[in-house]
Amino acid sequence: MVDDLVKKLLESGVHFGHQTQRWNPKMKRFIFGQRSGIYIIDLEKTAENLGYAKDFVRDIAAKGGKILFVGTKKQAQMIV
Repeated sequence: MVDDLVKKLLESGVHFGHQTQRWNPKMKRFIFGQRSGIYIIDLEKTAENLGYAKDFVRDIAAKGGKILFVGTKKQAQMIV
């Protein structure tokens, strides 16, 4: 199942991160590499952590909590 998710993430272009000069050092462990001045995100780690995030959001929502989604990419503007 993780392999299917990684494939879908790759097809969607999720692996393209920020420009190499605009990054947060705390994200280093999630960066697979870089290409043409753009960081490439490790999709296996992304898939793994999406599961944790899903569970966390579900638990907050079940308790009636509020959830704020923030996106920094123009491509995700309408979804977020």
